[in-house]
Amino acid sequence: MPVSAKNARRAVVLADSDTRWKWGALTARRLFPENVDIRLDGRLLRGRATPTARQLTEVGVPADSLREVTAAEFLRALGQDPDEEPYDVVVLALVGGGVQAMLHGLAHAWRGRTRRPVVVTGYVGVVYEKLADGLLLRHGADLVLANSRQDADRFRALYEGVGADASAVTEVALPFLGGAPYEKKEPRTVVFAAQPSVPATRADRSYLLDRLIGHARLHPGREVLLKLRSRPGEHTTHIEELPYQKLARHKELPANLRLVYGNMGEVLDRTDLLVTVSSTAALEALHRRVPTAVLTDLGVREALGNHHFVGSGCLASWDQLDAGHEPEPDARWVARQGVAAAGGAAYETAFDEARRRVGELLAAAELPPLDPYYTPVTAPGYLPGVLARHHLAPDGGPLPGAPAADRAPGPVRRAVRRAARGAYRHGVQRVAPVIRRMGEL
Repeated sequence: MPVSAKNARRAVVLADSDTRWKWGALTARRLFPENVDIRLDGRLLRGRATPTARQLTEVGVPADSLREVTAAEFLRALGQDPDEEPYDVVVLALVGGGVQAMLHGLAHAWRGRTRRPVVVTGYVGVVYEKLADGLLLRHGADLVLANSRQDADRFRALYEGVGADASAVTEVALPFLGGAPYEKKEPRTVVFAAQPSVPATRADRSYLLDRLIGHARLHPGREVLLKLRSRPGEHTTHIEELPYQKLARHKELPANLRLVYGNMGEVLDRTDLLVTVSSTAALEALHRRVPTAVLTDLGVREALGNHHFVGSGCLASWDQLDAGHEPEPDARWVARQGVAAAGGAAYETAFDEARRRVGELLAAAELPPLDPYYTPVTAPGYLPGVLARHHLAPDGGPLPGAPAADRAPGPVRRAVRRAARGAYRHGVQRVAPVIRRMGEL
């Protein structure tokens, strides 16, 4: 695979949300040795969760170029002449259906080629739901990254169980773990890491907010922070219909409780106790040995994702935390999650196998065509709908009437898009919950 300069590589990340951009960009950088220069291009897939400038700034992962694209624009660019500024690696940091669509679209765009980029995909965090659905939609990439040994075992077992090639599964770790190890002291700063969609109901979210307020009042000497993922009107990986900011407007907050935004790593720098339902922030905290509690107040249930933490030693209720309980993580469980709480050496080598495999693929004289498990033969009633959402035909080619990819939108089109996206978000966050409540009357 030719590159633009000696010891230089080019990677492009296609992401559909702020958290997936963070995962994809950091992953792309870790797929190459430290002594290799990397040009990183970012492409943000236009949709309901396309990150805002503020969200991108908060993520804090820069790129050499970054712009918003449609699926058609991305595929058109990647389907260009192979001798014209080729990419070495393409990272698909998308929801499962988006990955599958791009795999088929790229297979169509690269039809007949023996030289093409290495295609990599994976998950942005804890995989606690829709394992079969999401994983099979990612099949067909050259590397399907698993963030822990536990995930790698599950991924291989599932692929082999349906008769699909499991050789692409590669164990790594979450690329955004890091920071200074926590030095044990009295819990002065307690952080509740909120999630956009867990729990889902107003009653459950109000309950958690009330308990957080109660903890702050019970411990006036502590600083209690409600760490929020996005501001009202912004979307992240999941839709947030009932933002905690909105619920908090109707509560009397004690002086030692504050709502905060910002990079999770920076918040963890001052955290003495991290509390969550099932956020990936728990793994970030455990990696740094920050005391971590995964709440059981609403049950230990698949719908909440906290079942993933069974065996972790971190399960606890607000009653226990109010009384001063500090969970003790199980070292064996933590190790199987790709978390190096005992030291950084294991984490530093977590991407070695992925780097080796990428290097081998780049050095190969030719690469085989992308070969997803889902085809018009294996999933004729499912695949066409997945591809059509991205304006692709069952063979991966563009459908008639697909958005034009040969010119940038003018100012009027951009303004209309912004207005439409705002109207959509208003409908999701305000109108839809009202309609559902009316339906329950």
